Amino acid sequence: MKPQLHMKKGQRIVGDDRNAMAAQLKLKYENGASIRALAESIQRSYGFVQRLLVESGARLRPRGGGHRRTLSRRVRTDAEPAAD
Repeated sequence: MKPQLHMKKGQRIVGDDRNAMAAQLKLKYENGASIRALAESIQRSYGFVQRLLVESGARLRPRGGGHRRTLSRRVRTDAEPAAD
C-alpha cells in the first residue's frame, strides 16, 4: 500500500511514514518539481520539505533556476570584433 503524502496539519511524521514521504518527494523533486510546489501540495512548510529532501539524499538544485544564455545573445557576443 502506498503511503499518504497528506497527513493532518501539525501531525508528526516519523519512522517508515517519514522515510516513505521523503522518497516520494525526492522522486517528484528529481523529476522537476520545486520545493515550494511540493510544500504546497502536502500543506507543509518549505523548510520541512527541504529537510526531508536532504535526509533522503536528494541533490538540491541551486536557487533561482537555470541561467543559460540564449543562442541569439551568444551569436551577437561571438560576432563582435575582438578588441586589440
